Amino acid sequence: MLELPMPKSLWHSDTETPDRRGQIPPDSDVVVVGAGIAGLTTACLLARSGRRVTVLESRQVGAGVTGNTTAKVTAQHGLRYADLGESRAMQYAAAQVRALDWVAQGVAAGRVECGFERRDSYVYTTRPDRRDALAREAEAMQLAGLTGTELLTDVDLPFEVAAAVRLPDQAQFHPQRWLLHLADQVEAAGGQVIEGEVVVGVHERDGILLVETATGSPEASEVRTVSAGHVVIATHYPVLDRALFFTRLSQTRDLVVSGPVDGTAPEGMYLDTDDGYSLRTPPGAGDRLIVGGCQHAPGTKPDQQKLFADLAGWAQDNVGLREVTHRWAAHDLTTPDGVPYVGPYLPTSKNLWVATGFNLWGMTNGTAAGLLLHDLITGEADLEQADLMSPNRVSLEMVPGVVMDQVKVGSHLVGGLARAVSSGDDAADVPEGEGRIRHVGARAVASYRDPDGLLHEVSANCTHLGCVVQFNNAERTWDCPCHGSRFSVNGNVLNGPAIKPLEPFEP
Repeated sequence: MLELPMPKSLWHSDTETPDRRGQIPPDSDVVVVGAGIAGLTTACLLARSGRRVTVLESRQVGAGVTGNTTAKVTAQHGLRYADLGESRAMQYAAAQVRALDWVAQGVAAGRVECGFERRDSYVYTTRPDRRDALAREAEAMQLAGLTGTELLTDVDLPFEVAAAVRLPDQAQFHPQRWLLHLADQVEAAGGQVIEGEVVVGVHERDGILLVETATGSPEASEVRTVSAGHVVIATHYPVLDRALFFTRLSQTRDLVVSGPVDGTAPEGMYLDTDDGYSLRTPPGAGDRLIVGGCQHAPGTKPDQQKLFADLAGWAQDNVGLREVTHRWAAHDLTTPDGVPYVGPYLPTSKNLWVATGFNLWGMTNGTAAGLLLHDLITGEADLEQADLMSPNRVSLEMVPGVVMDQVKVGSHLVGGLARAVSSGDDAADVPEGEGRIRHVGARAVASYRDPDGLLHEVSANCTHLGCVVQFNNAERTWDCPCHGSRFSVNGNVLNGPAIKPLEPFEP
């Protein structure tokens, strides 16, 4: 069994992120909330268009989803196009190609050292009964305008593949370095990127939006306000849940391990459409591989250490991984129809915008979101593109998701309380480095004892809808199985939809 290091993204291990804490201006043309790829792309484009732009980030640039991705920059998104229908597939493909081209042009123009490399992209199956599905996808991609798409039966992998769809001339890069470049570009165009500011509310007054922020935490005593003509919510999960996005978004955790392999790693970017395994090399590293897999909903598989070990074991057995130097987890939001939500936050919104639900393909979808938001705000948007990604589109595909969501919440509420009752109420039973849900009177308590023996205790009820959280033993977090909110061991919010920390437990 391969030894596993402490979780840390490869992209955060070899970069230094400047401290961008600072004073919030009293007003701005556009406030962008979130310094991931969607937020910074939007901010960069608008700042270059002459808008006064302020980006507010609760942690640091790239601290969220973009800094914890596998960073494939491709228009091939699993088996997506065959399900969209020809017209929507053409629009979707055009958005992805535009996004990829914009990144490529930006890297070349700015001579950005972000490991941008052209690579062919492959979706493959090891199951002969799935060949027809891949053939349909290849045909749909060709009809959508993705030239060069072809169906293959032989690819450069060290195990047998039944069929694969190849899309040439896609790309991969170092996402954190790209984000830092975008932040620099925002500032060079006169905008501001301010870290450590948590947005706690957005209100409208006389046609102007007022953005309320608190430094470092939603519970901070000093709340400050910046007024703006437009506000873009580009956080991973929308921090304002006025549109009930939790009923229209599913959350997925995808584990990642990386390290050297025996021999030379495959040069392409690969995705197993059935088992979810993802393969690619880091920039400039011919004998190293990034391997993703073990997808699951947050909070549903508490033994994350075992999942990481299983993924490393699969990589060792199938692609010759001989050492795990880095491991981390990607956190993604998916929509019922596989298309992001980008556009007006509500049907009546005129200057409040949102970008979310990138369906595991945030490098192009997030960039496409920034391009579309820029066009919407400046009045230059392609109406078909805007309709495709509208957050307020209505689809019968979304109804089962809402119903199943309510069933899931109910089952997790009952199951979580039952686990708390059966786990006992003695804090002394919690070992060092571990967390448990315990029952204290009528309350469920999340108890974690750190390696120094100090006990950290907070309420086990998620502040979103009250579901009982579960301990993630790899990343040492509290994860909610209902809608995917994640909290630190001290209760601080790491991922929404929750916006408030877990309440401290007072015995």
